[in-house]
Amino acid sequence: MTVRRVMGIETEYGITRPGDPRADPIHLSGLIVRGYADFAGATGALPQSAGWDYADEAPLRDARGYEVARELADVSQLTDVDDPTLANSVLSNGARLYVDHAHPEYSSPEVTNPLDAVRYDRGGEIVMQRAAAATDGIRLYKNNVDGKGASYGTHDNYLLDRSVPFAQLVTGLLPFLVARPLICGAGRVGIGPASEEPGFQISARADYIETEVGLETTLRRPLVNTRDEPHATATKYRRLHLITGDATLADVGGLLKVGSTSLVLRLIESGLTPDLELANPVAAARTLSRDDTLRATVGTRDGRRLNGLDILAAYVNAAQSAYAQDREGWAHDAETDLVLSEWSDLLDDLTRDPDSAADRVDWVAKRALLGAYRDRAGLAWDDPRLAQIDIQYSDMDPQRGLALRIRASGRLRHLVSEADAQTCASQAPTDTRAWFRGECVRRFGASIRAASWDSVVFSRPDRHASRISLPEPLQATSAQTQALFDEAGTLDEFLDSLKSQSANRGATTEV
Repeated sequence: MTVRRVMGIETEYGITRPGDPRADPIHLSGLIVRGYADFAGATGALPQSAGWDYADEAPLRDARGYEVARELADVSQLTDVDDPTLANSVLSNGARLYVDHAHPEYSSPEVTNPLDAVRYDRGGEIVMQRAAAATDGIRLYKNNVDGKGASYGTHDNYLLDRSVPFAQLVTGLLPFLVARPLICGAGRVGIGPASEEPGFQISARADYIETEVGLETTLRRPLVNTRDEPHATATKYRRLHLITGDATLADVGGLLKVGSTSLVLRLIESGLTPDLELANPVAAARTLSRDDTLRATVGTRDGRRLNGLDILAAYVNAAQSAYAQDREGWAHDAETDLVLSEWSDLLDDLTRDPDSAADRVDWVAKRALLGAYRDRAGLAWDDPRLAQIDIQYSDMDPQRGLALRIRASGRLRHLVSEADAQTCASQAPTDTRAWFRGECVRRFGASIRAASWDSVVFSRPDRHASRISLPEPLQATSAQTQALFDEAGTLDEFLDSLKSQSANRGATTEV
């Protein structure tokens, strides 16, 4: 029983340019991507002449066993269509930075544990700060709603063995995902998609979830997304793509978002999931989100009434028991110890006194800020000044952003140092194929025609393009490829060496 698996986080950032209400967000997002490419230079990001390699993408393939016809799909689902007007880049840390619909998105490189996921999510904040600084007055917000009806996503991704039945995943995940915001929610001013009612709630995304299971991500949003696009060997793996999470600025909340989910997936894989089945998961998600006293209960199909802490306690108890028994044969590791300890301690504190979790969870920290302001000024929840504080909490400018300021002061507990975040903004993780991708960008970026999670395509004068296929996320690591990079003086020498040794490097070459 371990939290370790291949995982990553995608974050779409809110974007504005003050004083320019008619500014096109797609244009602004493009300026952000290009601004970072200019900042990072030739060794830090791919040039704008490079594109994304869509060859292995299949956004309409459904994990339930079918593929949606393209003519029936919403245009927002066609993410495998190259649009040369939209900015896109791959970075030296192995991440992707691009325009996704009307937002700049930072998609972190693949990592192998939750603490690294937080590190590279924090590295993404540095990337976005540098990008904003390179533009003319653009502001970025690490949040998920604009308070006026629009929502944009923070998606967490996990690699699983394809042998695990998808229906088993759904059954095991639904109760957990309904309650998960209690330990990692961002908090939000306003009730309803367009803040139709005054109030405060725990989850930024709960009001935008409309169904239990589905393929879409921008309409009819599901608790469990069914996109079957593994970005890896499809016969071996599936990628669980979750779209219900909130963007986190608190390190502990970010750790628990991905760490607890990875442990729940281990329980599902091992057949050890708690016996929970909610009567109405979508309604339950909204019920729990809208009660910051944590006392609200939701019904199960067998007639029980449980609050969110009850649901999460059932999962963490099952994980602790499985970890103690070590039924899967995994050696105990520091990352799993950390997640289980933080998860258990946080549930105890939320049960005893929710305010005591303000140093670890965004929704509690944000509520404390809003509460102090309400008390001083005597404000009702529908006062626009509170909505402004909500937005300001997620501002990426270190001088304006409230979360960044309280994190810098130590009132949001650190798991990742500023120096570590700076490193993760430019250097790829060493233990996944992201290392290979990032080093290709750093050393040979000018010759890269396109790249993706599982490929790098080189273009050389007077030669056919060379496509490097990377189907195994845990291969083409630093240990396997560092010497190959160091020994090659030129791109031609590198590709020739890679082709002759590809069986041992986790990469195959195609022409």
